[in-house]
Amino acid sequence: MEEVFSINSQLVTIETYLHRIAYTGSLAPNLFNLNHLHLAHQQTVPFENLDIILGRRIDLKLPTILDKIVNKNRGGFCYELNSAFAWLLDKIGFKVKLLSARTYDGETLGPEFDHMLILVNLDQPVIADVGFGDSFLLPIIPGGADCYQFDRYYRLQNNEGRWVLQQRFEAGDWKSQYIFVMKSHPLHHFDAMCDYHQTSQSSSFTRKTVCSRVTESGRITYADGRYIVNEQDNREETMVGNEVSLNKILRNQFGIRFGANDLRQLVATSPG
Repeated sequence: MEEVFSINSQLVTIETYLHRIAYTGSLAPNLFNLNHLHLAHQQTVPFENLDIILGRRIDLKLPTILDKIVNKNRGGFCYELNSAFAWLLDKIGFKVKLLSARTYDGETLGPEFDHMLILVNLDQPVIADVGFGDSFLLPIIPGGADCYQFDRYYRLQNNEGRWVLQQRFEAGDWKSQYIFVMKSHPLHHFDAMCDYHQTSQSSSFTRKTVCSRVTESGRITYADGRYIVNEQDNREETMVGNEVSLNKILRNQFGIRFGANDLRQLVATSPG
């Protein structure tokens, strides 16, 4: 397939991206394959803010993002993960658009461009999102039936032209996660909020460390000095108190390699 970017003498192609997410299935642009690509991405590319905690600026430019995720085996937050995944889908042959969402913090709504998600136009519109942390694992059809994914339900409800993503555990109530309209935006429209989330002390991304990915039976997460394994109804939590332990977790569980100074800083910024 056609070469796309050459960054530091390393090529970023459709093939190298698919290898990164360990996907070997069909590339026909249909819902079945989109489901498998979406899940594969979340199982291999972590949702993480480690560069923000380390004080490294995230440049919202596709060559830089693809180099980080594909060549450097890293993850990122929504602006990085969803723009990269949208690029991959587009190159494969899906029709995609970037959408802006306002996220809920309880009953409070964040600003426009607080979150990025992807509209995929198939026979009907489908919402993809590989950058919202612990949320839906398979794409959702707006206005479709409530969908049960692993241990919880999701739905996209139309509220006077605005779509609301809601999540509900089996024994709980529906909780709104974000709201959006079907309006396409170029990547640079997200620049200001991307800068905000990596610099403002009001953003959770500057105050809390997270590195998380989906597994076949649940999710694993490094968060503020704790390593958490969630598998079905079982949760195990281990304190990570030194660079050696953190290095082992990041390398073995997330494929991320840092030097001694970075590991020391990540441990030092964790509570306790």
